Amino acid sequence: MSRGLNKVQIIGHLGRDPEMRYTPSGRPVTTFTVAVSRSWNTVDGERHNETEWFNIVAWGNLAEICKQYLNKGQQVYIEGRLQTRRWDDKEGTKHTSVEVVANEMMMLGERNERREQNHQGPQADIAADENEISTNEDEFPF
Repeated sequence: MSRGLNKVQIIGHLGRDPEMRYTPSGRPVTTFTVAVSRSWNTVDGERHNETEWFNIVAWGNLAEICKQYLNKGQQVYIEGRLQTRRWDDKEGTKHTSVEVVANEMMMLGERNERREQNHQGPQADIAADENEISTNEDEFPF
């Protein structure tokens, strides 16, 4: 028996703040874009850069987490599957959209960068740093 595999893993930067809406049944869905860049040298030694944009869709609890914690420009890891949607608009024009349906998200980058992007004040930074220090001291009693 053969099985198929549809798995996508990307690391990139958010192109815009996530947008969340709800289906008629009340299920949250969040969409955003992620830019993934790569660079290479040609045989002549010329440097090339290319950026690929991915449309990301997250559902349910992950949708709420993405909306709450992600911001434009933030580096993120997304894992999910590719999905192609096709539809006809009111004029009968056919459209196709390829998107990544996320089932896992991990915020990347420095912790201080994430705090700044989430607009927390300096008091939150100090409290978080104190908690980290006390946790570390408890783990290593010597």
